[in-house]
Amino acid sequence: MTDTWLDSIALVWAASATQTPAQTLAQIETLVAEQPESDARARFEVAAARDYAGQEAEAEPLYRRALALDLPEPYRGRAVIQLAGVLRVLGRPSESIDVLQSGFAEYPDHLLADAARASLALALSDTGDWRSATAVALDALSSHLPEYALSVRASAAALLEDTAPPTRG
Repeated sequence: MTDTWLDSIALVWAASATQTPAQTLAQIETLVAEQPESDARARFEVAAARDYAGQEAEAEPLYRRALALDLPEPYRGRAVIQLAGVLRVLGRPSESIDVLQSGFAEYPDHLLADAARASLALALSDTGDWRSATAVALDALSSHLPEYALSVRASAAALLEDTAPPTRG
C-alpha cells in the first residue's frame, strides 16, 4: 500500500457527497482490487463502501476480515463501530453489543470510545434495554460536561444498579 493509494482512497471518500453511493462503491472497489487480499486496510475500505452503499450484509464479512487481519488504529476502532452498526441494521443488536464490548474492552480510553458507547446505547435500546442504554449514553456524555460530570456519572451508575439516583440531603 502506497501513499498514492491512500490518497486515492481519500479523494474518493471526499467526493462521495457529489456522487451516488454506487459510484463511490465502484471507485473504491477498483482501488481495492489493486491490493492483495491480505491487506487489512483495503478490506476495511471496501467494507465501508459496501456499508455506505446500503449493502450491509456484504459489508459484515469484510469488516470481520479486516479485523481478523489486525487492522491498525484508528481503523480498527472504526471497523468495530461500523461492524456493530451493520449488525444493528441487520436486526442483530445483541451481536452488535458483543462486538462493541469486546472491541473496546482493552481500550477504554480509545479516541473513539465515546462513539463506541453511543453505538452501544443504540444497540441496547434496540434490545429494549432502555435503562442501560440511557446509562451508557449519560456516562459517555458526562466526560464532556464542564459542570455536573460527577453527578451525571453517578446517576448513570445508579440506573445500572436499578436504584434511585443520588440526592443531596
